[in-house]
Amino acid sequence: MSENYAPKSAVGRWFNDRLPLLNLIYGHLLPYPTPKNLNYWWTFGGILTFCLVTQIITGLVLAMHYVADADLAFASVEHIMRDVNYGWLLRYIHANGASLFFMAVYIHMARSLFYGSYKEPRELIWIIGVFIFLLMIATAFMGYVLPWGQMSFWGATVITNLFSAIPLVGESVTNWLWGGYAVGSPLLTRFFTLHYLMPFLIFALVILHVWALHVPGNNNPEGINVVQGSQDTVPFHPHYVVKDMFALVVFLVVFAGFVFFVPNLLGHTDNYIEANPLQTPEHIVPEWYFLPFYAILRSVPDKLGGVILMVSAIAILAFLPWLDTSKVRSAKYRPLYRQFVWLFFANVILLGYLGAQTADGLFLIIGRIATAYYFAHFIIILPLLGYIEKTKPLPKSLSEPVLSPEERQMKAAASGACLLYTSDAADDMQCVDLGGRRII
Repeated sequence: MSENYAPKSAVGRWFNDRLPLLNLIYGHLLPYPTPKNLNYWWTFGGILTFCLVTQIITGLVLAMHYVADADLAFASVEHIMRDVNYGWLLRYIHANGASLFFMAVYIHMARSLFYGSYKEPRELIWIIGVFIFLLMIATAFMGYVLPWGQMSFWGATVITNLFSAIPLVGESVTNWLWGGYAVGSPLLTRFFTLHYLMPFLIFALVILHVWALHVPGNNNPEGINVVQGSQDTVPFHPHYVVKDMFALVVFLVVFAGFVFFVPNLLGHTDNYIEANPLQTPEHIVPEWYFLPFYAILRSVPDKLGGVILMVSAIAILAFLPWLDTSKVRSAKYRPLYRQFVWLFFANVILLGYLGAQTADGLFLIIGRIATAYYFAHFIIILPLLGYIEKTKPLPKSLSEPVLSPEERQMKAAASGACLLYTSDAADDMQCVDLGGRRII
């Protein structure tokens, strides 16, 4: 990273001399050395930043017209949709933005699981990411309550009632959260306040997340350590800026497709019915991105047990760097882990499907099996794989998998870094320095 960046404009130099913020931004973004083999799965970090900023901007404008009162909330949302200039567009961007935000974060997390980005020395990066995910869940849930439709009201009733399962203080905590003895205006006001503030806390954690990432540097598909500034890295700009921008354009096309053509596809029709405490919906279903955890919650007949299991399903992610005992990061070089991680992804999708179904009969039995496997993956499978799995040999550098032995030696020889020793077999050719140490 450059620590002597000099802005070209006089205003920029004046500002940077007094507050070296431009120097900090430049060093962490433009010339930042990045592994040269990052694929498009790494572009979701930038996409998530775009989603967060979009949610904050649209949320601020919507908050100017929303009324956090049980008697007026539903009507204020209809007012936004019908009377505010482009209010319908802002609301659809905000609502679908939440869904696509979670879609992108799940892909981001899946990439980290597949390539072992949570392993040493990136444990803290992963843990901060888990906290961001937890805050996203809380923020999204509170936002889902605000339209005050049938699903919003009854979703708030079901989830807040879970606090009553806490021994000794459960009822008191629930009543404090409600601001009374039932879900109503006090709870709506509190949820609106927290929903407004928490995205800024998430934004602060994202900055911390990126800062922590730039200490050890990016992981890569090979899962090997890369020396920053070596031949295995390229500057972040323009190489990955262009790549991220292309991925963002593709993402925006998908985003626009939801907003303009199927804006209510990922929502629930019951939420267009005003909240009625006297009429319970036939089937209370949360937003799709909560469904796996909702299925885990319902897999236990005991309320407290279900709450503990649901919270544990998220909390266990923070311990993943220590539960996975393998020294190899990437699933590309872990044949058994690659099969189990795909099975884990399929199991999470199955839990999501089961969360949308009724909690009885065969669905309940399969849900319990899927829940058991979810925890078994972390507690049993990952620790054992580190001891029994036979991994493939790792490449010495990022160039090794794509260059032939002759090309590697020619490249090294052209730089004058080594002497060449050849044999009949190309694979036996060595590149050593003057001290006899092997370079490639």
